[in-house]
Amino acid sequence: MYNNPSDEKIKELLASCKTIAVVGLSDKPHRDSYKVAQYMQQHGYRIIPVHPRIKEVLGEKAYKTLADIPDQVDIVNVFRKSEETPQVVEEAIPIKPKTIWLQLGISNDEAAKLATDVGIEFIQNMCIKVEHARLFVDGR
Repeated sequence: MYNNPSDEKIKELLASCKTIAVVGLSDKPHRDSYKVAQYMQQHGYRIIPVHPRIKEVLGEKAYKTLADIPDQVDIVNVFRKSEETPQVVEEAIPIKPKTIWLQLGISNDEAAKLATDVGIEFIQNMCIKVEHARLFVDGR
């Protein structure tokens, strides 16, 4: 059973990582992925949408795959079903993000092992928006 990093480590990651590729980011404002990405964008993070059928979200060009992103990605934030996450991690490894973050309700120990075996921080079943608010806004 994989254990997430400590609050101190998560705070350090959120403070140092500024570019977030959001896998499964919807262009529909009522969806959680959109709300979370919008919040992070409003707090100074660059959002890179990753979705095969979308051209643009939140004013940012969308990419079909992680491999298509030309810039360095710090965090890969994942809005996909738990069983799809090992494949997402395999796609993320070549772009060398500092962290792979599975949103609240999404967890997969196989994906965790794939990431941590190559030195990538891994967080699962936590909302990046909630954690940012808790560690930076509420807990200043």
